Amino acid sequence: MSILSLQDSFKEFCNKNSFEKNNKQIEIVNILEKFLNHKKNFFSKFFKNKDKLCFYLYGNIGVGKTMILNFVYNKLKIRKHRLHFNEFMISFHDFRHKKQNDNSISSFVKNLKKNYELIYLDEFQVTNIVDAMILGKLFEVIFSEKIKIIITTNTKLNELYKDGLQRELFLPFISIIKYNSIQKELLLNDDYRLKDLKNVQRIFYPLNESTKFNINKSFRKYTRNKKKELKKITTKGRDFIIDDFYDGIARFKFNDLCKKNIGAEDYINIAKVSDHIFIEEVPIFKEENSNQQLRFITLIDILYEKKINLTLSLANDLKLLGSSKKNSEVFKRTISRLFEMTKIR
Repeated sequence: MSILSLQDSFKEFCNKNSFEKNNKQIEIVNILEKFLNHKKNFFSKFFKNKDKLCFYLYGNIGVGKTMILNFVYNKLKIRKHRLHFNEFMISFHDFRHKKQNDNSISSFVKNLKKNYELIYLDEFQVTNIVDAMILGKLFEVIFSEKIKIIITTNTKLNELYKDGLQRELFLPFISIIKYNSIQKELLLNDDYRLKDLKNVQRIFYPLNESTKFNINKSFRKYTRNKKKELKKITTKGRDFIIDDFYDGIARFKFNDLCKKNIGAEDYINIAKVSDHIFIEEVPIFKEENSNQQLRFITLIDILYEKKINLTLSLANDLKLLGSSKKNSEVFKRTISRLFEMTKIR
């Protein structure tokens, strides 16, 4: 680390960035420092408590979980790897597809062990049965190799994949994480992303001629003096065409991104070529379009992680977009992030 304690460095970081110093955030930093610097000693063998290999940080949207872990991660002078949970699972599935053998989990983890001492998984959430079935065995092998994991999520451990298809197949993962983890909730009332909302200027609603005129005007402003091209994104042999692409600025209808059979890997590849994305005609969400809403949640998670600026046209005010029942909790994070991503700084 440095001569300063991690706590003192974090306080300096907050001062430098004009962040409010919060005692609950500082407490998390202190616990993380102990977790990362834990060393065995002579007395360890006399105690039954197993060394923890995972730090599981959960809490409401916008309370600073990712900010804290990014700060700590950047201070570490070890072999480390940070990635969004979606990217982690894509990397595993790609590896397994290439290997095509029964020992793919073991081989994948041995490859991680060779390269990293610690893996930081941001925005951990499980939304499909394929990942749910794999995660128990995958993390069992990860912990057997003594790779440390740090996780951020909005979800309490016992509520992961709640009401998911065949959830009983996921329960072994919860047991493994419980046994190996320090679980800590960052409990704050404020969503820091919702402060200073007077700067939100790249949101247009409702869907009418006036909104269409204004978003067209905004798009022309951002693409002035840029050349239009047809951009082709290829993901596992699938081609996805961006019709409106101007040197890193891409324009889509909501249905182009969320009503078609595309997903996280496609969104990651779109983000790789984009700096600013316009998404038009985002609808009101309800039970009938819950699958489209889930794709939208995944899309925004990835664009947020990649620091992509957004301009949106919506069927209603961002706070009044509604939600399907099953996506309502995680969608709160999406709304918070959309406020952040549409700010003009």
